[in-house]
Amino acid sequence: MLDIISALRRNAIDQDASPAFSDDSGSLTHADLSARVAECAANLESLPQHLGLLGENSNDAVVAQLAGWVAGKIIVPIPAFFSSEQQKHILADCRISHVIATPTAVDAARQLGVEVVPVTNGRRGSPPELRHGGGQIIYTSGSTGRPKGVRLALSQIERSAAMLAQATCATQDDLYLSVLPLPLLLETICAICVPLFAKARTRFDRAMTASVARGQPQGLSATFAKHDPTTSVLVPELLATWVAELDASGKRAPTSLRFVAIGGAPVATAMADKAWSKGIPAHEGYGLSECCSVVAVNRPGMRRPGTVGQPLPGLNIGIEDGEIVVDGPTIMQGYQNGCDAAHPWRTGDLGMLDADGYLRILGRKDNLIVNSFGRNVSPEWIEALITTDERIAACAVLGHGEPYLSALIVPSSRGADWFATASKEEVLLALSNICRDAPVYAIPRDLVLLARNDAVRRNLLTPNGRFRRALLPDAYAEIKAAAERHPVTQEEEMSA
Repeated sequence: MLDIISALRRNAIDQDASPAFSDDSGSLTHADLSARVAECAANLESLPQHLGLLGENSNDAVVAQLAGWVAGKIIVPIPAFFSSEQQKHILADCRISHVIATPTAVDAARQLGVEVVPVTNGRRGSPPELRHGGGQIIYTSGSTGRPKGVRLALSQIERSAAMLAQATCATQDDLYLSVLPLPLLLETICAICVPLFAKARTRFDRAMTASVARGQPQGLSATFAKHDPTTSVLVPELLATWVAELDASGKRAPTSLRFVAIGGAPVATAMADKAWSKGIPAHEGYGLSECCSVVAVNRPGMRRPGTVGQPLPGLNIGIEDGEIVVDGPTIMQGYQNGCDAAHPWRTGDLGMLDADGYLRILGRKDNLIVNSFGRNVSPEWIEALITTDERIAACAVLGHGEPYLSALIVPSSRGADWFATASKEEVLLALSNICRDAPVYAIPRDLVLLARNDAVRRNLLTPNGRFRRALLPDAYAEIKAAAERHPVTQEEEMSA
């Protein structure tokens, strides 16, 4: 199996003058990449084993990430979109004293009270031999907002990237457009590792990634049209935004696209099909950090709507009591400061496999709603239906132990005006129409609206736009009680 150091050396010889990565400041050829990684790795050798990494999506961030691995270090990305409290928790949990920082992140790194290690910009021959012990600790935001560290060996990341490159038919003709933040494991693998293995190229668009991190991803259509990529990875909210922009402009996605993976959260089949009608080759996938990101994905030319595809080569997926169970070489080593991971890994997700091995996701085992009539409802099912409406950016369904379901809705920028003037009865009627194929007991009969900024302020959303379910019952009750004490119009609510 190809490893990172071999890919760097091979590409520096075979593709020496060809661009490997590019951002707003320019391009980095394969030869320059190898040289810069070598110098940076040499500067890291004497530093502690665990090193933080802070920076925007850029050529410098790639150099820092690869250099850390080449030097045999455990790299711990520090997401800029995490709160200061979450960032400090990461530093304390891993006992990090040194943070590698890209030029634009140096000041932010200093504010964390650590030693700042700048990314060097020079040339120093071939990379040194890969040291043992390199890897990554990925911090997920968790259901309550307290980050939890997932420990992965570099060999596991390499294997996951190799399997994904094979499954997606990656070639050196590919141009990957990176819009998701690099601290996300999926983006590290897809924007850095897969292109290196395939001798392909990656283009970073800092402005777009910054907008995504702020939860304001307008301009996706223009960004993709500007760069003409062949591949990319998006979360469902970004896909919906892109489709809405194409709808509004009457345009189609670039014909250069051959594969766009959609992951991070469930995507409704209707939304994926609509994306295809706009020229976006959306391929649903499924994964989790504990399994080194991707577990299954729809392959080019083999997509089966309503599923997340077949397992990556080398992974085994089973269903036990309705729960998805994964076994294979990419299951994490364990949680930071926790026990080693169990094999096989019980994902906590509900699913089913069809006769051809395609996986269908049914929801979270611990999210299952049982209403007071004993009816079972997977909230993800209804939420996926509701968010097919372009007026709705995010939705959470509640109602465990209650006679009916309730919905917490975050309007999209495109739907804000409609929600500002619509009555509650009109919104409920719209929800009923959207969910017309669901049984009556699964259609929400109550709702509250919440502006996205307010949802962020309340810490209700994870970085990829999913709700932190553990916080929702109290938040819903608080918002509803406040509205009953001080009734306001929808327009006043949305402008708050």
